[in-house]
Amino acid sequence: MTQPQAHHEPHGNGLGARLNWLRAAVLGANDGVVSTAGLVVGVAGATDARGTLLTAGLAGLLAGSMSMAAGEYVSVSTQRDSEKAALATEKRELQETPEAELAELTGLLEGKGLSREVAREAAVQLTERDALRAHAEVELGIDPDDLTNPWHAAGASFLAFTVGALLPLLAIVLPPSSVRLVVTVVSVLAALALTGWWSARLGAASPGPAVLRNMGGGAVAMAVTYVAGELLGAAGV
Repeated sequence: MTQPQAHHEPHGNGLGARLNWLRAAVLGANDGVVSTAGLVVGVAGATDARGTLLTAGLAGLLAGSMSMAAGEYVSVSTQRDSEKAALATEKRELQETPEAELAELTGLLEGKGLSREVAREAAVQLTERDALRAHAEVELGIDPDDLTNPWHAAGASFLAFTVGALLPLLAIVLPPSSVRLVVTVVSVLAALALTGWWSARLGAASPGPAVLRNMGGGAVAMAVTYVAGELLGAAGV
């Protein structure tokens, strides 16, 4: 009788890294939606001039996307520097105290549930194959061949924020003035519901609370900026 094939689910650092990048992209797009929506709705509270709305929206989009990219570049560059420093330290320790490092690796593997004998044998084999890689992955949780790339992170953040920001920008400038505010609010809330649902799915959480939080935060942001714009417009500022 033919045995059914086992279903193999993907595991490992590669999957976790991809999920982290995807989650960051969703959150970056969410930031673009909320911040740009708040900006253009606030300006719409003061004026209905299409040129003014377009200028404000484009300025917010560029400023936000560049800020996100720069912040992500600095953050990931710092992380990469820390990873490289940790690898350099580990390489030096392997050269200076190989027996102590072997004992350390044995202890780490034993802590993962292996018996002392099996952990020792595994540590010896891993050390003979590639000692630095073994310690980097088991002790530090780093893949020496796949360090974080700050340029990739910056580009992904820039793109995600820009994509998110384009929705409220187009929604506020394309429709007629009589319906542009309604179109923008509805479009933004729909987009926030989608990003809230998707971020919850990525984190294996219940989507309902995430969607409500996302939509609620966006609604409050648009309401506050619109009232502020109305007051400034009425004051002739």
